[in-house]
Amino acid sequence: MLQVIGFDADDTLWQNETFFRLTQNRFADLLSDYVAQDELHQRLIAAERRNLGAYGFGIKGFVLSMIETALEVTEDRVPARVIRELIEAGQEMLRHPIDLLPHAEETVTQLAGRYRLVLITKGDLLDQERKLAQSGLGPHFDAVEIVSNKTEEIYRALFARHGAREGDAMMIGNSLRSDVIPALAAGGWGVHVPHDLTWELEHDDAPEQQSRFRMIPHLGVLEGLISEITEA
Repeated sequence: MLQVIGFDADDTLWQNETFFRLTQNRFADLLSDYVAQDELHQRLIAAERRNLGAYGFGIKGFVLSMIETALEVTEDRVPARVIRELIEAGQEMLRHPIDLLPHAEETVTQLAGRYRLVLITKGDLLDQERKLAQSGLGPHFDAVEIVSNKTEEIYRALFARHGAREGDAMMIGNSLRSDVIPALAAGGWGVHVPHDLTWELEHDDAPEQQSRFRMIPHLGVLEGLISEITEA
């Protein structure tokens, strides 16, 4: 019997990666005189991976990684105006209004009160709080957990904190690496809701051999899936 249902936020309930891709395109245009777009992309991904331990996830770390990459590919000759534009691009991302994904509001509303709903997201604390407030979904959640990373140990602790036993918790998200695989390892259900744009560092192989793994095309069918699981 399900007790706790966890939802990821970015690219599960609302758009997020779209704005990162637009900023990356702008980044490529600014540095087109110095490096090819494909190489720049690989250098940026390497910087983001290298910096996760220091900056964590989110827009601020992304901007710092872009600045670091710009310095690297130009051998410290990047014009000051480019640095300024990158900072301004990050500020625009932090001000961007929330765009809910299809079925997000209706699904969360339908499940609220029937299960303990927990928003489990990672990233910058202030930015995630801002997005949740603007989304209008906050009142439907019984708890909000903003974590530095999503691991088996963190999920196990969160599930226990909210009263779930083995098999009583479910995590829904667009990232196999962060939302599904570690939640399964922690003893919960893992539901993958693919998004057209998913950050490369969140890719992984689907754990199709896991009996508690499910994949759905969109949030609109989640309630039906939960009914199937609980009535089986």
